[in-house]
Amino acid sequence: MPYIQDDSRKTQLVYVHDPMCSWCWGFRPVLDELLGRLPPTISVTRLLGGLAPDSDQPMPAALQTQLQQTWRRIQQRIPGTRFNFDFWRTCQPRRSTWPACRAVIAARSIDAHSEPAMILAIQHAYYRDARNPSDASTLVALAGEVGLDERRFATLLDAPQTHAMLNEEITQSRALGVDSTPTCSGDAAVDSAPWSGAGGAVTAHAVSSERDDRITEDL
Repeated sequence: MPYIQDDSRKTQLVYVHDPMCSWCWGFRPVLDELLGRLPPTISVTRLLGGLAPDSDQPMPAALQTQLQQTWRRIQQRIPGTRFNFDFWRTCQPRRSTWPACRAVIAARSIDAHSEPAMILAIQHAYYRDARNPSDASTLVALAGEVGLDERRFATLLDAPQTHAMLNEEITQSRALGVDSTPTCSGDAAVDSAPWSGAGGAVTAHAVSSERDDRITEDL
């Protein structure tokens, strides 16, 4: 079933993201403020963009270097954003974000209200605590930390229906013309509104315009 809900009574804002997208982490304070200011006439839907498929291969050294440079650029571009670079020393990085995306879906399937908490837990684990959300063991532990039943979560994490739901959300994201994250899509009145964050007036476009076109920049 598509995650986008059809509600003709409301203007819809669609937020396409990936819990392991570094620009989504940098954009998070602005997003939180935006969501807190939206009137009840605007509904919000989160869609998982799914940046990188499952892989058990170590990330090439050149890509590791490139992503660390991206983290540093985000820190410079968005004051207050912090990354724990110990991740690159203590973990075995893999270019694989789909497991973390499925973790969001599994959490939502157990309890819809746990979805934001799971997203934040994954971001904190990756960017602040130097834990690897590409590993199922990390994701199961995070589920327990946000109050979900770990055994049920572990079953759902790799269940066929969870894979199918992620594929559907990726397809929906592409149908919206989205090929990078974070991206917000909605009516013109929503898209053109400035989102004032801690660093001043910021828009999703302003954040996105600082990125290179290479998809690897999104991790």
